[in-house]
Amino acid sequence: MHRDMGKKSTEEKYIKKRKIKAFFYSFPFYICRVFPIQKNKIVLWTLEGNGGYSCNPRYIAEEILKRNAKGETDYDLVWITKKPSLSFPDGIKVVKDTIWNRAFQMTTARVWIGNTRTFLGTRKRKGTTYIQTWHGSISLKPIGKCRGNKLSEIAYLVSKTDSDLIDIAISGSKWCTNMWPKGLIYDGDIKEIGTPRFDILINSVKEKHQLIRERYEVPNNAKIAIYAPTFRGGSQALNRSVNEKKVSLDFDRVIDAFEKRFGGEWYLFLRLHPQLADSVKKMNIANTNSKIIDVTQADDMNELMAATDAIITDYSTVIFEGFLTGQPGFIYADDLEEYVDDRGNLMFSLDEIPFSYAKSTDELVENILSFDDLKYREESTNFRYRCGIVADGKASKRVVDIIGNITSRQIIYGDINGI
Repeated sequence: MHRDMGKKSTEEKYIKKRKIKAFFYSFPFYICRVFPIQKNKIVLWTLEGNGGYSCNPRYIAEEILKRNAKGETDYDLVWITKKPSLSFPDGIKVVKDTIWNRAFQMTTARVWIGNTRTFLGTRKRKGTTYIQTWHGSISLKPIGKCRGNKLSEIAYLVSKTDSDLIDIAISGSKWCTNMWPKGLIYDGDIKEIGTPRFDILINSVKEKHQLIRERYEVPNNAKIAIYAPTFRGGSQALNRSVNEKKVSLDFDRVIDAFEKRFGGEWYLFLRLHPQLADSVKKMNIANTNSKIIDVTQADDMNELMAATDAIITDYSTVIFEGFLTGQPGFIYADDLEEYVDDRGNLMFSLDEIPFSYAKSTDELVENILSFDDLKYREESTNFRYRCGIVADGKASKRVVDIIGNITSRQIIYGDINGI
C-alpha cells in the first residue's frame, strides 16, 4: 500500500511538472497571434514531429500538390518535423520543429493536419481548423479509454486536451467511427470517408511493386514478406519510454517456410516501429542473411505494404491494412500475457480475426506452411464487411474536398481565442 501511495505521489508530481511546462509552452502561441491567419496555409506533422513524409498527412499532401499543379488550388503546405533533413517533395515547406517555429506556423495556419497528438500546452485560435487523421485504424492494440485502468492520468490528460482542440476526426470504417469517442476520447465531428493512407493500397500496388524492389535491390520476380512489430511503450504513467525488445524470430526459417508454401524466392523486410528507428542497431537480430533487409528507416509503411506479399506483426494496426491487397497476414506474439497486463485487453479476441496466431518460431512456421488461401480470403472479406471498412482509393480526395469547404469560408474572429 505504501508503495502504491508512493507511486501515486510520484505521478502527481510528474503531472504537475507537465502542467507547469505546458503553461509556459503556451506563451509563444499567444504571442504569435499578432500575426494574421493565412487562409491557404496548411500545417502538417506526423508522430508528434518525429516523423517524416508519411502516413495520412502524406497522402493528403500528395492530393493537394496535384491540385496545386493543375491550378485548381493554391495551398501553402508547411511540414513540421524534428528531422528536416528527411526527403520531402517540392511544394512543401519543411520547418524544423522548435517551440517558436511550431507556434508561429500553427498559429498562422488555416488548417492543421496531424496523425498524432499535439504537445500539451498547444493553443488553437479561432479561425483555425484541426483535422485529426490518426496513425492507427482497426487494431488489436487498445488506445485511450479502451485501455481501461491501464490508461494513466497523464496519458488521459494529453489525449483529452488534444481532442478538445480537434474539429474533425477522419474515420476509415464503421468500427473506427464507433470506437473513436472512447479510443480518441473525442465526441466531436467524425467523417467516415476512408483512411487516406489506404489509397496507395488500392491505387498503386503494381507501381510500388517495381519501385520498392528497385530501391532495395530485390529481384523483380521475388516475393517479399514484411515483419512489422509495434513498440512496447509501457503504461507511460511517467516519462515516456520505448522498450527495445529483442527480436526473437528465426528469420531464416520463416523465409524458408514462405518459399516452401508459396514457391519462388522470398525476401524479408524488417520494419520496426518508427519510435524504434534510432534504436535498431542496438537490437539483436537473429540469423541475418542477404535476404533480410532492414527498412526501419523508410518514411512510409504503406508504400512498403503496397509492394509486399505477406505481413507478420504482433499487435500493430498494419495487419488490418495489408490484407486490403490480399496478402496473407500472420500474428507472431511471444509476450501476449505481458503485453495485455501492461497495455490492456486487446480490441479483438484472437479467434475472431482472419489471422493465425503464433507465440514461437515453430508455431509461426507451421502457420505459414498450413496457410489456407481460400479460407483466409473468405474470412478477410467477412471481417472487412463486418467492420465496415471504407477503402476505395478516394479518401485523400474527400479530405481535400473538406479542406476546400473550410478555406472557402470567411475567417470569423471573436473572443480572445481569435485574436
